[in-house]
Amino acid sequence: MPSPYTATFSLQHLSAERVEDFWRVSDSVARERRYLAFLEIPQAASAEYARSQLTCQAPHLLLLDGNQVVGWCDVTPHRLPIYQHGGTLGMGLLPRYRGMGLGGWLLESALQLAEQRGFRRLELTVHEDNLNAIKLYEKHGFLLEGRKRDAIHIDGRYKDVLMMARLSCAEPPATSN
Repeated sequence: MPSPYTATFSLQHLSAERVEDFWRVSDSVARERRYLAFLEIPQAASAEYARSQLTCQAPHLLLLDGNQVVGWCDVTPHRLPIYQHGGTLGMGLLPRYRGMGLGGWLLESALQLAEQRGFRRLELTVHEDNLNAIKLYEKHGFLLEGRKRDAIHIDGRYKDVLMMARLSCAEPPATSN
């Protein structure tokens, strides 16, 4: 998918060839200890997650600067039958790519892909002090559904986690009997 910003940026679906690149970027963001539910991501666990995403053809986009992966946005489908119309959204960008509008482009593209694949509900959690992300999610239709008080503890500090969700406006795909 070509970028509306410059020719150097593009989006690419996760592929077997990019599993290690996805791990490097997601682990780097995790090690910042500010945004994700993980403080680090073991390579084997990331590879297993990526394989499961590929197997079920989950929406999972990578942001590239030239040939280098610099961000991602993915939807992890819910497995239980009564929740299969939804998934959990996750995303991250390397620090130097934040604040450029790329996150909005990446998120919007992932939301469109999820909708095309029949997801009706997308949910996420976000640290209460990640104001830029909260604004981005609200701009793209996510609403606050709740707050988990003192839900996380990082470096001696407790923080609340906000739960947000977005419902698709599209009609669910017709099912045949």
